[in-house]
Amino acid sequence: MTRRVLIRATGAARPGQLAGLGKALAASGARLLDINQSVTFGMLSLEALVGLEHEADLEGALAAAGDLLGLDVQAIQVSAEEYQRWSVQASQPRLILTLLAPHLPAGILAEVGALTAEHGLTVELIHRLSGREPLDGGVPGERDAIQGACVECWLRGEEVDLDALREKALALGAMHGVDIAIQEDSIWRRHRRLVCFDMDSTLIQAEVIDELARRHGVYDEVAEVTERAMRGELDFQQSFRERMAKLKGLDESVLAEIAETLPLMDGVERLMAQLKRLGYRTAILSGGFTYFARHLQQKLGFDEVHANELLIENGKVTGEVREPILDADRKAELLREIAAREGLTLEQTIAVGDGANDLKMLAAAGLGIAFRAKPLVRAQANHSISTLGLDAVLYLIGYRQVDLEE
Repeated sequence: MTRRVLIRATGAARPGQLAGLGKALAASGARLLDINQSVTFGMLSLEALVGLEHEADLEGALAAAGDLLGLDVQAIQVSAEEYQRWSVQASQPRLILTLLAPHLPAGILAEVGALTAEHGLTVELIHRLSGREPLDGGVPGERDAIQGACVECWLRGEEVDLDALREKALALGAMHGVDIAIQEDSIWRRHRRLVCFDMDSTLIQAEVIDELARRHGVYDEVAEVTERAMRGELDFQQSFRERMAKLKGLDESVLAEIAETLPLMDGVERLMAQLKRLGYRTAILSGGFTYFARHLQQKLGFDEVHANELLIENGKVTGEVREPILDADRKAELLREIAAREGLTLEQTIAVGDGANDLKMLAAAGLGIAFRAKPLVRAQANHSISTLGLDAVLYLIGYRQVDLEE
């Protein structure tokens, strides 16, 4: 009958400790069932579950090895019932909970621990994805790292009401100024291959149609139409046509002036550089205008652009766009079309946007992220980022800062 023993070793880390413990286990005829090891501030913590088919003085061999290696080694008997519970738990679905903020308050750990316990979830592993904070308590240099802090927790548990868990996490995060994202772990998480972005207020810190209206002296009129749309009096296509009509007669030269001065969103250049390095296909799917989307494509290297084309005659904006208008339905449809053309499953796609007209695209993607969105959009999207820059998307895909520095 197999005897199962949990080995726990702690002490100051130094080379050769794993080899020494391994020799002691091998000499006792132990079979390795599971193992975890970490080193924090030079202190080693190792846990190994082993099985013994024959009687052996494992405890004595480990104590001798520990003395030689400078480790405190414990051998804990594991009953059949305890082993069965461990096996069942290890086979349960895993959730990934990600915490993102400029600085993570320690109190969030207690809140997250209470929330996960309430839903019957065990915290299996916690590790940091972001780089280390400088000694002066500031943030890493702009060119060196994604700004802010990110910690990832692996959770295990029986079937959970994911929508209810996300709703409570959203409220909890809002209280503490922390983004809390929860996603199901799967083989696709590190194998996404297509990222589709909204443009206005996502890739750039502006709404282009508002900038055009300001230059044409009709901003208040355009804003009034926008407000009517937000009240539900107009759908996207109606409001878009009304706002476009206000721009009739705008000089084409204004487009180039605005394109050159559009402020990029925090982290977008770093995100695009990494996505290209990692082999992702990228696309802009925007209800804005192709003129500005192509400017960003040239500047940042997007693979393709889909937006609304302004009609210009005799150097003046006509107040119309080429049909059909790219709306919420078309954004989701384009995401599916690009994925199919590239031979990808929808699970391999990511969508990022900030507005209500992005929600269908976010829902269609394997990973939909509401970025700096209004509360209504954040509540309906499965994931959101509000506290960090656009490059924090890399953390939700599962990359660590150290991965991005290689």
